[in-house]
Amino acid sequence: MGKKVLIVDDEPGVVKMVRFLLEKNSFGVVSATEGEEGVKLAAQEKPDLILMDIMMPSIDGNEATRRLKDNEITRNIPIIMLSALGQEGDVAKSLELGAIDYIVKPFHPQELLERVKKILG
Repeated sequence: MGKKVLIVDDEPGVVKMVRFLLEKNSFGVVSATEGEEGVKLAAQEKPDLILMDIMMPSIDGNEATRRLKDNEITRNIPIIMLSALGQEGDVAKSLELGAIDYIVKPFHPQELLERVKKILG
């Protein structure tokens, strides 16, 4: 099994599609359906990369990102935001909080895969 990716997204269809894509390309995948769970799972699993949706129940992706970056255990895990919010301000806020990339939904699976591979080498 290759590098591990944590998907944090409340849309089952997105999780399923991204999981299939990543597993087909030899990545290990763990997933959470909301921010709070994603933060806990990241600390337990210590993934090599996190794909984080922004709009989710309980805490949103930006708050989850802030918590991950505040935690010594998860601070250095790269985060790519996945969001239907494509406004410049939305992107800037996520990057300010520590995300290293931002992909606007709907995205092309190949584009996501290329960015994941680029970050994980």
